Amino acid sequence: MAHYLVIVESPAKVKTIKKFLGKNYSVEASNGHVRDLPKSQLGIDVDQDYEPKYITIRGKGDILAKLRKEVKKADKVFLATDPDREGEAISWHLATALKLDEKKMSRISFNEITKTAVKASLKEPREIDMDLVDAQQARRALDRVVGYKISPLLWAKVKRGLSAGRVQSVALRIVADREDEINAFVPEEYWSLDGVFKIKGEKRPLTAKFYGMDNKKMTISSKEELDQILSVVEKTDYQVCDIKKSERLKKAPLPFITSTLQQEASKALNFGTQKTMRIAQQLYEGIDIKGNGTVGVITYLRTDSTRISDEADASAREYITETYGKEYVAEEVKTKANSKKIQDAHEAIRPSDITRTPASIKDSLSRDQFRLYQLIWKRFAASRMQPAKYETTSVKIGAGEYTFSVAASKVIFEGFRTVYTESDEEKEENNVLLNDLSKESVISKDHFDSKQHFTQPPAHYTEAALVKAMEELGIGRPSTYAPTISTIIGRRYVAKEGRNLYLTEIGEVVNNIMKQSFPSIIDVNFTANMEGLLDMVEEGKLEWKEVLRNFYPDLKEAVEIAEKELENVTIEDEVTDVICEECGRNMVIKYGPHGKFLACPGFPDCRNTKPYLEKIGVACPQCGKEVVLRKTKKGRKYYGCEDNPECDFMSWQKPSAKKCPRCGKYMLEKGKKLVCSDEQCGYVENIENTENN
Repeated sequence: MAHYLVIVESPAKVKTIKKFLGKNYSVEASNGHVRDLPKSQLGIDVDQDYEPKYITIRGKGDILAKLRKEVKKADKVFLATDPDREGEAISWHLATALKLDEKKMSRISFNEITKTAVKASLKEPREIDMDLVDAQQARRALDRVVGYKISPLLWAKVKRGLSAGRVQSVALRIVADREDEINAFVPEEYWSLDGVFKIKGEKRPLTAKFYGMDNKKMTISSKEELDQILSVVEKTDYQVCDIKKSERLKKAPLPFITSTLQQEASKALNFGTQKTMRIAQQLYEGIDIKGNGTVGVITYLRTDSTRISDEADASAREYITETYGKEYVAEEVKTKANSKKIQDAHEAIRPSDITRTPASIKDSLSRDQFRLYQLIWKRFAASRMQPAKYETTSVKIGAGEYTFSVAASKVIFEGFRTVYTESDEEKEENNVLLNDLSKESVISKDHFDSKQHFTQPPAHYTEAALVKAMEELGIGRPSTYAPTISTIIGRRYVAKEGRNLYLTEIGEVVNNIMKQSFPSIIDVNFTANMEGLLDMVEEGKLEWKEVLRNFYPDLKEAVEIAEKELENVTIEDEVTDVICEECGRNMVIKYGPHGKFLACPGFPDCRNTKPYLEKIGVACPQCGKEVVLRKTKKGRKYYGCEDNPECDFMSWQKPSAKKCPRCGKYMLEKGKKLVCSDEQCGYVENIENTENN
């Protein structure tokens, strides 16, 4: 009897796949990559047409030796790595490292680890797709030359251990640009006005919001405007001037792709991107389900396609018909228009079997596995269902020349909402009073409520929001979102506090160097264009080394210029007037993973260190002592009193020495403006004007 060897990436898959195949099949794992570029050198021979130098990864020798023994026993070898560029490249590296005979080797791939999918893949073996391999080689080579050419400059400029990366540097810039927007934001005043009206014959009052004038929407920008409006609406007659009833449809969501899964898991479950991908990987590789054995319960998790196989679509429709009724089944398959090339796995993330409901396998899953599986299952089921249908009523109430409006809606057909509602979906209002209103209704005033508000700055990025921004800008691909964010957090360029991401001092320094010396590397459009070129390599339209031939000479020139310029501004240890209490030397300023700190220059004989409190030349508004630049435990900058904790003054924005000419309180620097720290005052002036005076 012939003997077959199946090589997968993960040991977890071995256990799952072994149960699907007969005794004449052996299943072994490569434990991920077996070959890579050497860590000790560039590994790309730029003088020999960018030929990569691959070596066996340290620690993989024993795995390869074991695989070679298994290969000798096998009549046929099936390379069953993941169905994406990286998986294709791993198969190619395995074929090369194991010196596999092309005649006895085949590549198989499956989008889900189920008995049906695995057996079907064995019936459709193919050759290794070298276009996919070359696209991965190009990405790896680009990332290597960027990292290995720019990182040494950061070591010279700031400190050893820092790194630059082709995608991570752009992600850092996105966070830094948002921080600049927030710091420069000047709040603007506006007012809300609610009218509380009595309706003849009704006990409960009706609350409507101020809409505008002459049927045009308007914003109330000041107390003076508010008072003018109130002087009219307080003393006028009120009538229902318009009633509109309509139906509204809310379409079912598309099934998850990598980015939307990461976003929704963050919002609904408070999972970080890495945690989401780790748990999804477990669900994909196989869960030991009581009574069924080990099986992969979701399809492949790195994908940017919303396509669903015909079989899965038919199965979902059948399940929905039986469980909820025929009227709940969607009329047509939903597809997402997408201009960019869809790569990696070619199906959306879905349960491998829709009849395997979350409740039916809850006992076989950990709490987090269950919550993520339930999210994926519900989203997929919803994607095959009818839209939700709402009846909406909007009413306009005239008050002299001004108008108030109120709207409400009620669900008349749940549709997909029977199984799924998104985490940030707004609550539907159902104001029963509107159902009985007519233009003949008699309305009188009860009272008016007014409130002062101020516009808010853009929100700090969360991991989910950063993934969404990267996807929209075309930066990175499904397999790179989570590792990129983990890198900038791990390097302490960005601090995560709660859900929000904040730029750290060290991140600001690195971003400024990259902007100054390598503007194209951190240019969003340039990076998105590089992704487009990699897609062309995958499609066989571009030779992979051509990408490097066009890119590397410009990078080399930029590095050479930066080396000359940055040599002149290399940070030396700045001597301070702070005396080391252990040995009496003047302490110096050094950079660490969290930014600046004070250290004794007598290291290693004296190892004394202290936090560095940088004075900004401004007196504390509360106690008159110095305001210093401080950092949170995770590295986020803020301004506080040097006498902390006795004085609790703190500000996220830099305080100014100038007092507000209107109210006398301290002012804050926001971009090129000085803004009063008291929002109620609202005084603003340009910094340039201040400097000219």
